Amino acid sequence: MEYLPNVLFAIILAAGIGYFAKNVKKLIRNIKLGRDVDVSDSKSERFKNMAMIALGQSKMVRRPVAGILHIIVYLGFIIINIEVLEIIIDGLFGTHRIFSGIGATYGFLIGAFEVLALLVFISVTVFWIRRNIIKLKRFWKAEMTSWPKNDGNFILYFEMVLMTLFLVMNATDVHFQAMNSGNVISQFIAPWFGGLSEGALHVIERGAWWLHIVGILVFLNYLYFSKHLHILLAFPNTYYGKLAPKGQLNNLESVTNEVKMMMDPNVDPFAAPAEGAEAAMPEKFGASDVQDLSWVQLLNAYTCTECGRCTSECPANLTGKKLSPRKIMMDTRDRLEEVGKNIDTNNGEFKDDGKQLLGDYISTEELWACTTCNACVEACPVSIDPLSIILEMRRYLVMEQSAAPTELNNMMTNIENNGAPWPYSQMDRLNWKDE
Repeated sequence: MEYLPNVLFAIILAAGIGYFAKNVKKLIRNIKLGRDVDVSDSKSERFKNMAMIALGQSKMVRRPVAGILHIIVYLGFIIINIEVLEIIIDGLFGTHRIFSGIGATYGFLIGAFEVLALLVFISVTVFWIRRNIIKLKRFWKAEMTSWPKNDGNFILYFEMVLMTLFLVMNATDVHFQAMNSGNVISQFIAPWFGGLSEGALHVIERGAWWLHIVGILVFLNYLYFSKHLHILLAFPNTYYGKLAPKGQLNNLESVTNEVKMMMDPNVDPFAAPAEGAEAAMPEKFGASDVQDLSWVQLLNAYTCTECGRCTSECPANLTGKKLSPRKIMMDTRDRLEEVGKNIDTNNGEFKDDGKQLLGDYISTEELWACTTCNACVEACPVSIDPLSIILEMRRYLVMEQSAAPTELNNMMTNIENNGAPWPYSQMDRLNWKDE
């Protein structure tokens, strides 16, 4: 019976990490369903972006209140969880605060953790007030249905409870309080339990200890199902983010080669291509479902924090249009999850379910409302590019279905027939000078 708590701890730890690893494997599988793209260029610039944006939170602080509070929560939560290493060692080997033997340094570290825990609790409380009492408009848009809305609150509750358990654990640890070192905040909480016996304090301390580590493991596994997955994915997402100027659009290589051939007077259009030079034609122009998007775009979808900064900056959304860049990312992720579940159900093979991203999740009205201004891309704190998905789906509508709006079809017809967007022949272009 002496080793029962250690065995139980080992089982819980293995189950928590094992389930997390299983979900990470599924996450990677789903992202790899996208088309392959080469993003191996400019490594130094990519590392710089990752350091500045993901680690340094440079784009978060453009809105100072939310940015500073987010930095406190982010750094506090990560740094405090360094203590998880001590908890794991204590849990596996039956020790108690094994690192306390390092002396004053231990007291300094735990003291810093306690201050950060209090700051995290305060910051999370402010976030909760902003979301539920002040009701900032971007948290109450149409796409923020029950689950996205509740998910944001669940995360805040998780963090509040974990910080509280950490402080209560320290406050009721008689040995730790007797050290009088590191109990910067917990010394003010300890008197709340002053009337209890040492045995009762031990039970509370052990209860808080167990709930704290189990809570961390539960939170770790909740990440996969939550918008909080950006804690892990913000780093690769900013690394693989777009480096080209925001206004620069990509071209289909097959179409580019065709145009070059048409414009070259020395090319025989009926000649057979040189051996080995024939490029494979794409199966589809643009994207109608998640498998048609690149793996970077699917990574974007999983990284979305649902913060709504993109939508709050979108001129189409601000003028009452149906488009919401946040919804584009949420719909892409939801469809990708649906495809992933389809594959799981059918033993690793996707079977047509009669659905696709275009139409079943994202409407053509949303796609054509976009002004391609890149405001959403500029606003995103983790380098997500909703516009690239919109453009790929527009490309499919135009090149595969000839389903562009009438105004665009007229313009393209004029370009084809007259070499310009206007409905005048080239011979009549200078008629205005005679008026």
